[in-house]
Amino acid sequence: MFVFYLITFAFFVVALLDVILRRDDQIKHLPKITWVFIVILLPLIGAILWFAIGREYESSPRPRRPARTTSSQANAHAPYASSTEAQLAALEHEIELAERDKRIRELEEQMRRQSEGETA
Repeated sequence: MFVFYLITFAFFVVALLDVILRRDDQIKHLPKITWVFIVILLPLIGAILWFAIGREYESSPRPRRPARTTSSQANAHAPYASSTEAQLAALEHEIELAERDKRIRELEEQMRRQSEGETA
């Protein structure tokens, strides 16, 4: 019986460390903190659930989910992720998209006015 408790405890510790050390985009179905609570409150069942449905395995055929960050959080970590030139290129691309969206809205408004003028 002692061996069963020892194996359960080791499984619990491995699962808890695995949950804590995973990035948010490598966790499925629930947020990381929820998985930590599940593994702590239900050691054996929580660890089994974690390895069965919560963990994102690298050989998974389904596409990986993007990280759960907002654009401001992504920009805060951007200096560590890429060079200044890449950041400038991304910013210029974002400005281009904003200008294109503005032009599309202007054309839609102009077409709406023309169609209202034709019907009146």
